[in-house]
Amino acid sequence: MRIQRLANFDLNGATDELDLSLLDPLIGKYRGKKGALIPLLQGAQNLYGYISKAAFEKLTRETGIPLSDMFGVATFYAQFRLHPVGRYIIKVCHGTACHVQNAVEITEALEEALKVKDGETTADRFFTLESVACLGCCSLAPVMMISDQTYGKLTGNEAVKIVKNIRLEGSN
Repeated sequence: MRIQRLANFDLNGATDELDLSLLDPLIGKYRGKKGALIPLLQGAQNLYGYISKAAFEKLTRETGIPLSDMFGVATFYAQFRLHPVGRYIIKVCHGTACHVQNAVEITEALEEALKVKDGETTADRFFTLESVACLGCCSLAPVMMISDQTYGKLTGNEAVKIVKNIRLEGSN
């Protein structure tokens, strides 16, 4: 199950409203250094949670790295995000062990409860739902991870209860 990473991404669209000056120390650290492209993209994503059109443009302008190179790397590696994500990222494992233990049920239950599809973010930007190839917790299959917390031996209903509890705690 692969999420659609490029849906509705337009480099010619409106400029994002971000404080781009936050990129200055990062650019200063890597300007002119060989092999800087991936660390620059990772740093931009760490700052904003994703790599915006405006961040791509500033990185290109300040470093001289062609936009096509940056965009090519950002779309090749699944670690990079091109859209804003939720406060909490829900990763549902669909590796072999989780798949045979019915990980699809977990994803479907979460899609229904959150009213999003795999790879999407809730309207309130509280949750982003993602299917991933493996979380490395095969003995806990099926498993999901929310932020740095791992939840194993799940059913769809249990996954939904966990997410509801997180929403309740987060709205207090």
